Order: sequence, then C-alpha cells, then structure tokens
Amino acid sequence: MAIPRPSKPSVVWRDFRAFMAGGQRHKLLIGLVSILMPALLIAGFYVDSRRDPPKPEMYFIPSWPVTRTDAEIIAQQKIDQKKLEERREAKRMEYQRLADQLGIKVDR
Repeated sequence: MAIPRPSKPSVVWRDFRAFMAGGQRHKLLIGLVSILMPALLIAGFYVDSRRDPPKPEMYFIPSWPVTRTDAEIIAQQKIDQKKLEERREAKRMEYQRLADQLGIKVDR
C-alpha cells in the first residue's frame, strides 16, 4: 500500500476556495465544529498545564516517650478509636442525608 503524496499548497488553497464557494451551509458548520473541538481540547490542556503544582503536605508524627506504659498506650488507643468512630458516624450521617434527599432507601 503506497502512501499518498502530499498536496501542493496551491492545490489545497484552490480546493478550500471551491469548498467555500459551494454555498452548502451545513458543511461549513460541520467544518467549523470539527476545527473548534480539537482547538478547545488543546486550549484546555494548555490552561491545565499552567496551574501551580500542589504544595507538598506535611505529616506530623507524634513522638512517644520510651517509658510509656501499656496502660497509657491502651488509654490513648481508646481515645483515638472514639475519635475515629465519631468521624465515621458523621460521614455515615452525611451519606444518609444525601440518600434521603435523593430518595434512596438504605438499610440502617
């Protein structure tokens, strides 16, 4: 299978002029849309590439003394577990409100 030879610019220009002189409005609209869609995609990628990169997040890890007893560890774990359960319950209630608004029946 042979690759077609590239057209000369003068031939392309004549073909374009003949296309425009044809007066078929639907072809012009389709041509405009077919040029506009890739242009919008390229513009979107360009705009997206110009955003500032996200700043790195810092995580602070607590440091515990070596002399901490097992009872202190268990007490801290209970406190942390209670906070975790409160966050989970708040999130569950948020989803429950959303389900109620959308009319979704959920097993409680």
